[in-house]
Amino acid sequence: MNAHRAKRGGQEEVATKNAEVIYAIEVRVRFSRVVKMVAGSDQQQGHRAGAYKQKNKGHKHGKHRTKGEIERESKGRVSVTALTKKQRKEARKMDKRHKANQLRRNKKDLVLTEKRRLGSRDGPPHTVAVVALHADVDTEPVMRLLRCDGAGGLVREVQSVCGVPDSFGLVMPRYKQRFTFFRADTADLHSLLDVVKVADSLVFVLESTEGWDSYGEYCLSCLFAQGLPAYALVCQGISDLAVKKRMDSRRTLAKISEVRFPGARLFPLDSDQDAALLVRHLGTQRQRRLGFRSRRSHLLAQRVSYTPNSSECGPSTGLGTLCVSGYVRGRPLQVDRLVYIAGFGDFQLSQIDAPMDPLPLNITSPRSAKPGKGGDVDMQDAGVDDEVSVRVLMKADPARVESLQAEAVIDPMDGEQTWPTETELLEAEARKIKRVMKVPKGMSDYQATWIVDEDNENVKEEEESTDDDDDDDEDAMMEESIDGEDLDSQLDTASGFGSEEEDEEEEELLTTSDKGGADQRYDEHIDEVEEGEGLKRYREARSNEMFPDEVDTPLDKSAKTRFQRYRGLKSFRSSPWDPMENLPVDYSRIFQFQSFERTRRRVLAEAAQEDQGALVGWYVTLHVVDVPPAVMESVQAGRPLVLVSLLPHEQKMSVMHMLVRRHPSNTEPVKSKEELIFHCGFRRFRACPIFSQHTSADKHKLERFLQHDAPTVVSVYAPITFPTAGVMVFKQRENGMQDLVGTGTLLSCDPQRVVLKRIVLSGHPFKINRRSAVVRYMFFNRDDILWFKPVELRTKWGRRGHIKEALGTHGHMKCVFDSQLKSQDTVMMNLYKRVYPRWTYDPHVPRPLPWVKGEGTQVPDDFDMD
Repeated sequence: MNAHRAKRGGQEEVATKNAEVIYAIEVRVRFSRVVKMVAGSDQQQGHRAGAYKQKNKGHKHGKHRTKGEIERESKGRVSVTALTKKQRKEARKMDKRHKANQLRRNKKDLVLTEKRRLGSRDGPPHTVAVVALHADVDTEPVMRLLRCDGAGGLVREVQSVCGVPDSFGLVMPRYKQRFTFFRADTADLHSLLDVVKVADSLVFVLESTEGWDSYGEYCLSCLFAQGLPAYALVCQGISDLAVKKRMDSRRTLAKISEVRFPGARLFPLDSDQDAALLVRHLGTQRQRRLGFRSRRSHLLAQRVSYTPNSSECGPSTGLGTLCVSGYVRGRPLQVDRLVYIAGFGDFQLSQIDAPMDPLPLNITSPRSAKPGKGGDVDMQDAGVDDEVSVRVLMKADPARVESLQAEAVIDPMDGEQTWPTETELLEAEARKIKRVMKVPKGMSDYQATWIVDEDNENVKEEEESTDDDDDDDEDAMMEESIDGEDLDSQLDTASGFGSEEEDEEEEELLTTSDKGGADQRYDEHIDEVEEGEGLKRYREARSNEMFPDEVDTPLDKSAKTRFQRYRGLKSFRSSPWDPMENLPVDYSRIFQFQSFERTRRRVLAEAAQEDQGALVGWYVTLHVVDVPPAVMESVQAGRPLVLVSLLPHEQKMSVMHMLVRRHPSNTEPVKSKEELIFHCGFRRFRACPIFSQHTSADKHKLERFLQHDAPTVVSVYAPITFPTAGVMVFKQRENGMQDLVGTGTLLSCDPQRVVLKRIVLSGHPFKINRRSAVVRYMFFNRDDILWFKPVELRTKWGRRGHIKEALGTHGHMKCVFDSQLKSQDTVMMNLYKRVYPRWTYDPHVPRPLPWVKGEGTQVPDDFDMD
């Protein structure tokens, strides 16, 4: 009961409190109503802000809108999705990655397509050249093993490569490949280089103990400089050795071949199984791409016939039409393009025929009879007539065929001046009045004007003297100085020790009387003229190395006249030189591009996209017109014939520059403007180049000799060739041998490349003051000092100065320098003139002296295998 009472009491307290709260709220509401009624009765107005009230900025919500605002404004419409900057960057990154993957995939597919096409039904046969690198190696057993039936199944003998008697074709239906094997004649260097230019693979036959000899090293140097295709190393005779010596022989050969062929595999070739393994390796190995041949269509002749031009069309010219059959390689062949025959020049095509393929891969039709179990099938036995199966593919259009014009036509009126102005006429009359001369009695004034003054005649002759004469004079002056030093030393020696040397010579003659016959036999093999010329070149090169570009001022001739073609430069690097100033007459015969690099890219891009003409892999016959009979005579002599289709503009003459590095095997000095033999890509020619430094400046210093320690730019007049292409430079001796002088690459075609020849005039400080000095022996008369006064002077110790005045009439001059001179210093003056190569281009190159097996007469005496 107590609990019930307590609970009831608590409820009453809560109800009382709630009643009090309700009452308080009602009081507040009534009070607010009373206040409003009082305010309305008084009609009071609220406060209005004035003009000077502070106004705070509102909150910046940003440029974005809320989701609700966007939904209300769109009213159900869906806008285009916009990518953010980060998303666009990610998209571009992915696009670049996909594009790079596509390009990589396309290149990979292109390489695989070319690899699968080579030797297949759609491509030309795989051409393999067998090269022996040692005199004791015979390649006939190698060819015999590759020709046998065990080399991989079905073997067919077909028409041999023209000019190569031991060539044969190999068809392998099992691997769906076909090959053409032939031996490369290493005795004829030109034939070896021409064959390697078009060969797909090389088989180097090594000797079992030495690998290769000195002549093999010489051939390898030439082949690597030209560009080496895919290769394989073969050695015979290892299986004949004892079991214990086989591994030692292989290790020795691997160590030797590692120098030239790093990572190459050595194949033994002593059985049919080894031959089959080698052929399989040749067909599946990775091909090495050579730029100078992959961008041009070329062909190795397999059949050649010559037809002289008939006399009915006109007088006999001694020319004829050459029909060359072979497989198209590199790029599609067009009939309107010119072709170059290695060693003979450029020619035009009249038509292209499509005879029957002499080496078909599949034999399923009567045109290519199915071989029996014997293996070999002859085309004549198959009952096929070549003349009936020949069809004409295309004929040359006279309106579109490229011209053989190599030189620009010279217009003699281009150098004529316009009619002189009145001012020039008045000046000429004034000069005519001032001219005083002796006139014979009875001669009129008109006749007297035609009398040539002797002084003017001499000046004109001196101005017309060529740069070659200047070079010869400078060389003669350098030789005289060298000979003078030798003569002085000889006189000094003779004056003091003449009698003692004579006694010693008598004793030596008595003691060496028994060796006189051997000395005479030794002297019979020495050419005194060649020895003298070699000594002369050696002295010139040594003098140029010790005193570079220094020339003595002549005593009997004014320096102003002698060096009238030279000028001084404040700075060789920054001083201007107009490349179009005083150009020689030969520059009117050449062609120049506005931008050679842009033209090169355009021509190569168009050549890569061409798909017209005779496609790659077709067996065609080219009709080459106006060919001399010497080409057929070369083929009949057993030399291979290579034809190359030229790109546009490649028959035109210009100034070509090649970057050449001196070959370490050649130590003899090679002088500028000396006749050399060039192998540039497919071309082979003779010319007299000039050498210059390889720099990035706009002016380049002439090098009198080919340098040993730095690459040199070789400039020459030659037909245009688009890089890239390998370059080899040879020098022919009087006995017919050709020495490898240098190797390099084709640089550019730029007639405006300025090559400056520098000469240094030296003087001796006679009297030295604090800032000035009296210099002598640089000039020998007052007029020369005044003429060369604006040219800056320098010394070997780095001082710079200028000529202040001439002292007396014997060539002494007062010079001011930036610091005091040393007594052992030498004052020098640099003078420059622009030089050009000689126009001596000749596409007919004499063949080198053939190498005799076992004698090694072709290899230079100083050839170093290291």
